[in-house]
Amino acid sequence: MSSALAGTRVVDFSHVMAGPYASHLLRLLGAEVIKIESPGVGDAMRNYGVDRRYDGMAPAFIAVNAGKQSLVLNLKHPPALAAVRRLIGGADVVLENFRPGVMARLGLDYESVRELQPRLVYCSVSGYGQCSPRRDWPAIDNIVQATSGMMSLSGENGDGPMRVGFPVVDTLTGQTAAFAIVAALLRRERTGAGEYIDVAMFDAAIAFMASAVVPYLVTGKTLERTGNVGYSGQPTSALFDTGDGRQISLGVVQQPQFETLARALKCEHWLADARFTNPDLRRQNGQAMRAELEAVFATQPAAVWERQLSAAGVPCGMVRDVSEAVSLDGLDDRGIRIPMHVPGLPDKQRVDIVNAGFKFSQDSPHIDQPPPKHGEHNEAILESLGFDAAERREILAGNQG
Repeated sequence: MSSALAGTRVVDFSHVMAGPYASHLLRLLGAEVIKIESPGVGDAMRNYGVDRRYDGMAPAFIAVNAGKQSLVLNLKHPPALAAVRRLIGGADVVLENFRPGVMARLGLDYESVRELQPRLVYCSVSGYGQCSPRRDWPAIDNIVQATSGMMSLSGENGDGPMRVGFPVVDTLTGQTAAFAIVAALLRRERTGAGEYIDVAMFDAAIAFMASAVVPYLVTGKTLERTGNVGYSGQPTSALFDTGDGRQISLGVVQQPQFETLARALKCEHWLADARFTNPDLRRQNGQAMRAELEAVFATQPAAVWERQLSAAGVPCGMVRDVSEAVSLDGLDDRGIRIPMHVPGLPDKQRVDIVNAGFKFSQDSPHIDQPPPKHGEHNEAILESLGFDAAERREILAGNQG
């Protein structure tokens, strides 16, 4: 068996996060990804963060660029542009996330390059889409968190807007783009036809928020902010302090789950209590139900409750930080962490990156090569395209100055 996308060549003009995360997922599935970078520092994520010791190979860059090849070209230099067109002619996928119109000005938009490769799958990622009243608005993750309504969903009623604490829109947009590219490649296998894909961060965010957006579209009413309580409004779906000061998250929303919870906590009397006999009554008597739960959970540490309730079939989890979560036992068997040697890091060269989040029975997603140094593959890629030494020098001359 071979990886799902083995033999697929991706020419990746994207930078920062959303686009590179999309090509990262394709690389995990076996695609060859050639990352086109600008002269100078290249992808801005190479120097992202406050610790200058990591410049050139910042952790955020490592996260989504392992196993790719780096080709540094000045796309305003005619010989370099000609080289890129030759590269696209042998590619399966082009991915870009420049502001709308940039690729057209370079003569590298879909209409300009599809003649080079009629079966090409071309994906453009932007903030608001190629055909939108907001087409030319600049956008990054936190901007789209604001404009999409995402910031209005977290926190309690009366709180100010609350940003999700990691670049969730970038990540979900990259995942959306990768999904669309794989779907287009599958259809190409059936029909032989290429495809142009228009992915907008705003659209991806709205789709991702379906559980909040569709209730409004159906009822005309926006969902209330519920803080750490689930949308069910059940007092049994919330965070609780435990005996060691740690917290657990309880997710009991269905009647059978509540009955299981009552028995697991040895509180069967709740089942006969007129205040708690069904979900509506528990919601109406939420403060009383919560007080009962708080008293019980204060008697043991969070890890004990997590083990006991999970074993009983009650949805429950201890609140962990990232360092604790990625150190849980069994993750090696799941393949969620990929060990990798990254030369030149200041503290250690053996690091882990994160996998795609799923397993196959054979040839699961994987990468065994580090992220590329800036321009590391210039000569090798250009030589593979048939350029001789003099032509390579002319192409790369545009990178100087």
